[in-house]
Amino acid sequence: MRQSRILVLLLVVFAATQSPGQTFEELEFGTDTTFEVATWNIEWFPKDGQTTVDYVSQIIEALDVDLIAMQELDDTDMFDQMIAGLEDYVGYYESGWFAGLAYIYKPDAITINDIYEIYTTEEYWGAFPRSPMVMDLNFGDENIFVINNHYKCCGDGILDHGNDSDEEYRRYVANELLKQYVDVNLPGAKVIVLGDLNDILTDAAANNVFQMILGDTENYLFADLEIEQGGSSNWSYPTWPSHLDHILITNELFGILENGSSAISTIKVDEHFPGGWPAYDGHVSDHRPVAMRLDFSPLSAVDAFVPEGFDLSSHPNPFNPKTAISYELLDDGFVNLSIYNSRGQVVDVLVSTDLTGGQYRAEWDASGLPSGPYFARLTANGLAETHKIMLIK
Repeated sequence: MRQSRILVLLLVVFAATQSPGQTFEELEFGTDTTFEVATWNIEWFPKDGQTTVDYVSQIIEALDVDLIAMQELDDTDMFDQMIAGLEDYVGYYESGWFAGLAYIYKPDAITINDIYEIYTTEEYWGAFPRSPMVMDLNFGDENIFVINNHYKCCGDGILDHGNDSDEEYRRYVANELLKQYVDVNLPGAKVIVLGDLNDILTDAAANNVFQMILGDTENYLFADLEIEQGGSSNWSYPTWPSHLDHILITNELFGILENGSSAISTIKVDEHFPGGWPAYDGHVSDHRPVAMRLDFSPLSAVDAFVPEGFDLSSHPNPFNPKTAISYELLDDGFVNLSIYNSRGQVVDVLVSTDLTGGQYRAEWDASGLPSGPYFARLTANGLAETHKIMLIK
């Protein structure tokens, strides 16, 4: 009897150590109608040999994203082996000099027009220890440029301008050069800059290596800024903890990020991993992937929930710099009509009061705001409608 109890106990302990916890399938992020891109520092793949290959293969298949920009690829033979076992994916890592950057993508979902490196000559090696890798692709009719990066690590948190050996200054120069490249070579293009950028977005301006980008709100947006501003549980680098892996978009994608099922998220693979963070860190990577989903459909998410009776509209649209927003209320109640920018921030409140049922009109003057998409959101009696308007100066 005692032996049976011991055997049962051993079986229970063994089952507990082998328990997969939540399944990787629950990580699914991609859809059939959206474009998805992820950045993932894979920490000198494969960190634990074949075990890493097996886990990463399962994670990629579960995520089901169209494109992964990978950093710290070390063993290209095992990378090729992994790609050969992924039915829906192709890999790319060719470089003028091996830099550890790679792409994994679905050829059935996206068409590659070109892949090339920039800032490859010796004068740029201080800013870019790995030359940025540009992918020119088409998702349906949408032409998108993705720029994969892995910046210099480490530092003391102090930006020492003009000191070429200062880690923060090297990242600062890298950001200046990348912004210059996009401004000069890709004006009007849909651009996504991503990677392990090895610094945080929320430093004070004096020591912020991203200050020239964060200050250009008309043209650039770190799509993951709210992730960093939120709790550390969602950060991409839990070991420190900090949020180092970023996705930057140009203004041609601002409205798309707000559309339909678009989203951005840190993929907390460790919470679905047998053994949690220690096991994930030991077998796969010390970074979590960060993924963005873009819905290019013409239907805005809020348009799917338009209640009857609001009839929210604007004229003219597009406009410069004034437009009139009209709406109709069927019932009495408290009404709020606010204007949001593409980052979800309130830029103006036009109405905030009790109103009786009827037709109303509110004028909005956007003289002090930059060109771009804005959203008039009307709420009343527990219902809401949002109307997209475009300011073109």
